Amino acid sequence: MLDETDLRLLSALQKNAHLTAQELGELLNLSASQAGRRRQRLEAEGYIESYIARLNPTRLGLSVQAFVQVHLSTHGPEQSKGFATLIDTRPEIVSAWTLTGDADYLLRAYCDDLSALNRLIHEVLLPHPTVSRVQSQIVMDQLKRDAPLPT
Repeated sequence: MLDETDLRLLSALQKNAHLTAQELGELLNLSASQAGRRRQRLEAEGYIESYIARLNPTRLGLSVQAFVQVHLSTHGPEQSKGFATLIDTRPEIVSAWTLTGDADYLLRAYCDDLSALNRLIHEVLLPHPTVSRVQSQIVMDQLKRDAPLPT
């Protein structure tokens, strides 16, 4: 079970994963060793999956962000596995979800430009044997960055 201190620790780490045990202890009114042990326990129990750096896509030359809905023509385990393998090999596809509703998959992609997005759709996704249709939405502006999870 998570207590209030654990939730505060998780919230603080989502905002700044670089906090030291000393800094966490000060925020949580704990000793540095207590804060460090709590963090280690939360890591071991799988509440904290990883620590990552969030990069600025524009600074990296990735000027187009898009959401791509993919509709499959056939729905079997082998087809799903084959499509999952395809999207796993494409670095421009940064996340993917399976969905209920009309589309089978929702992909989030970052591309250098519109030509690169066009190539992804027409040379990679549509030629896949199980893909029947693709719809894309280009992000004009992101009003809210990927936020921390509510704790």
